[in-house]
Amino acid sequence: MTAYEKAMRPEDITRLFVERSNAGDAAGVAELYEEDAVMAYPPGSQTVGREAIRALWEKVLAGRPRFEQEQPLPTLVSGDIALTSTPPRDGAGARAQVVRRQSDGSWLRVLDQPEFVRRER
Repeated sequence: MTAYEKAMRPEDITRLFVERSNAGDAAGVAELYEEDAVMAYPPGSQTVGREAIRALWEKVLAGRPRFEQEQPLPTLVSGDIALTSTPPRDGAGARAQVVRRQSDGSWLRVLDQPEFVRRER
């Protein structure tokens, strides 16, 4: 098993996600999630659990998409829970993640909303 760098700050997860995604490392991306994490993807559905998230990222990364680092919005922290987010380039909505501090002090994603789009009313 590969020893992956751990996210020692909530903000580290986004950087590690981009590095691992661009390397085509679906297993490495999945290691950024808790075992029972929930990801709101594909659009309109949910992917539940680290193994399902790994399988999803294998499919997504097979197309060799290129991710770029985005400037994070301010992180909100309350004890061992934090909310991280980044604005998409088009300015419509935001990506948001709930992360939890682990017993070793590192952080993992619990909930992941890859893209939240504002809806016109």
